[in-house]
Parts: sequence; C-alpha cells; structure tokens
Amino acid sequence: MNIKQELKRDIKDTREYVTTFINWTFLSCFVGVAGGLVGVMFYKSIGFVTGIRLANPWLVYFLPFAGLVIAFLYRILDMKKDPGTNLLITAVVAHHQHVPQRMAFLIFTATVITHLFGGSVGRESASLQLGGCCGNGIGRLFHLNEHDRKLITMCGMSALFSAVFGTPITATVFVIEFISVGIMHYSALVPCLTAAYIAKLIAEAFHIEAEAYVIAEAVPFELISCGKVLLLGAACALAGILFCWVLHTVGHALHDHIENDYLRIFVGGTIVVLGTVLVGSNDYNGTGAAVIEHAIEGHAVWYAFLLKMIFTAVTLGAGYKGGEIVPSFFIGATMGCVVGPLLGLPASLAAGLGLVGVFCAVVNCPLASIILSVELFGSECMPFFAIICVVSYMLSGPFSLYSSQKLLYSKLRPQYINQHTM
Repeated sequence: MNIKQELKRDIKDTREYVTTFINWTFLSCFVGVAGGLVGVMFYKSIGFVTGIRLANPWLVYFLPFAGLVIAFLYRILDMKKDPGTNLLITAVVAHHQHVPQRMAFLIFTATVITHLFGGSVGRESASLQLGGCCGNGIGRLFHLNEHDRKLITMCGMSALFSAVFGTPITATVFVIEFISVGIMHYSALVPCLTAAYIAKLIAEAFHIEAEAYVIAEAVPFELISCGKVLLLGAACALAGILFCWVLHTVGHALHDHIENDYLRIFVGGTIVVLGTVLVGSNDYNGTGAAVIEHAIEGHAVWYAFLLKMIFTAVTLGAGYKGGEIVPSFFIGATMGCVVGPLLGLPASLAAGLGLVGVFCAVVNCPLASIILSVELFGSECMPFFAIICVVSYMLSGPFSLYSSQKLLYSKLRPQYINQHTM
C-alpha cells in the first residue's frame, strides 16, 4: 500500500470516528432529554405517593388488593411472565431480543402502586427498566441497526438512573459494567455519559436534588483501620449473598407453590401487611430512606437488615414491582451500622461503607460502586470504600440480583468462564 492509499484510509477512518461521535452525541442528547423528563415524572410520582402513604399508614392494609390490580394489568397487557431488568440485560447481550414498549407503562404504574400501598421496594431497578424501554423505543424511531439499538438501550438506562438518583458518573459506569461481569462496554461511554448528564440537568431544573450523605466520624487511613474495613467487606459479601439467596428462594417458592398470579400476589401482600403489624413499624415499607439516613447518622437496630431482606423478597417474589437496589442500600447501611462498632469502626462510617459494600456484592460492579461512594459521600474516605468494594466483590462469588447477568471472566483468575450468576 503506497502513501497516498494509506492517507486516504486514515482520512476515511478519522471521518468515521468523527461522524460516529457526532451521531451518538445527538442521539444521546435526545435520549437524555426524554429520559430526564420521564425520570422526573417517575421520581415525582414516587415521592407524591410516598408522602400520601406516610401521612396515611393505614393504606398498607390495602396492599393485597392493590396487588390484584397489578396482576390484572400485567395479564391484560400480555406481560404475565415479566423478566424485568433481566430482559434488558438480555437485550444488550443477545441477538434479536425484543423489548416490548408496554413494559414502560407497566413498570411505571405498578411501581407507583406498590409504593403507595407500602410494598418493600426501591425505585432504581424500575428506573433502569423504564430507561431501557425509552432508549430501545428511540432506537426503533430512528431505525437503528441491532448493534446500535443495544447501545441506545444502555444509554436510556443511564439517563433514567441518573435522573432519579442524581449520580451521572455512577449511572454511566454501572450500566456498562453490570451487563457482563468481567468486561466493560467502552463503546457506550460517550452516549451513556452524555445522556446521564443531560438527564441530571433536566432533573435539577425540576428541583430534584441528588442523593448525598454525610459521614459523621471518619478514622485515619492506617493498617489497623484497613484491616477492620477488610473484615467489614467480608460481612458485606455475606449479607449480599444472603440477600440474593433470600430474594431468589422466596420468589421461586411463591411461584412454585402458588401458580395463580392473583392468589400469589394477594398472599404476598397479606404477608407484608401481617409482618408490618407484627413488627409494629412502617420502617420496612417503601424504600426505607429515613432508616438509611438514621443508620448513616449512627443509629440502627441489629435486626433491621434481616427484616428488610424478608419484606423485600416477599414483595418482589409475590409480583409487586419496584427495585432491589435501594433495599440493598438499606441492608448494607443498617448492617454496617451494627457490625462496624463491633470491629472498632465508627457507626456512621461503617454504615456508609456497608451501604456501598452490599450494593457492590449484589450487582458485581466494583468500579461503579467506588464512584458511587464518591458521588454519595465525597472523596475523603474513598480509600476505605475502594477496599470494601474489591473485597465484597470478590467474596460474593457468583451471586447477583440479576439471573441474566453473566460472569464472563472469573473473579479468581484471568480466565474466561461465561457463567450465569446465581
């Protein structure tokens, strides 16, 4: 090949990179605006119904009947077997995977209903599903090919996560990291980050503030304190494994023993109501945001994380909709607040570490988890957060919230294994 031909090839390659960059910047801005607006509607709706429920605690008694409405909606719209976030993971890694747009309406409506009547769920996983549907729909609107539609689906997931939670960098890295454990989809960096920041700006325009916490007491970065954090990381891994096991076991048990959707969701809702009455507290209904804040202030009861596991597993296993991520925050913060002082760590610091550590253990995303710690708590204690993330990631083994997530590369050695999580 002569110099002239090489020059033409280089110019052609450069033009392709520039054209692709411009195209994806435009598309991701479009997704960011759409995702931001949908995210604002979702966030405001959840906040509105949560306020109603907190002002009227008796609404929880109607959770079983609300479940019948959710089951009816999923049945008449032919989404009886709803794989949730697992479908979006499959849509990114598999060929010709269809994402039905009615899924967006269903997850939005069902999550709002679940929160109104006190189901023990979060909102971030629901936002991932909403965002994936929005991105996939925009991909169809612009007639994108299959590979580009995978990217724009990830783009939508980042946008909604960022709008709802206010952490754009975490939203970007999380989406490109959690699809397949062991690899990063770097081609999605530009579109996902652009969409995430656009969505965050739109959310801020509607006065939605990013989540942020303050650690009341830190400790110096010393060998002994690192050892204590390492032990807490092992506890986070165990808590994450237990949460995944309880979530999957309860879900399978309810489906195996109660085949009828209406009966299953009614029974599950009744169990949550009875549990709320027996506990004598509404702390385990909804997201439990107030409990998380109290834990990071240094106050939590020792059994809170166990009860949250059970309440969330029954709620989601029965067929109610929402997310598992904020419950993992609840579990990690309350567990850390209790276990940390036993190891000689301040309760507030241990709660923050536990929040991020359990999240990392159940989603298998150490880089996103480290970034999340900075966006939530600032950078002062980042070395400790880095330690707890890598420890909880490795010790959590093949467990995950999402059964469609794959361990492409082993956590133990640089070896391709292509194994489904548990």
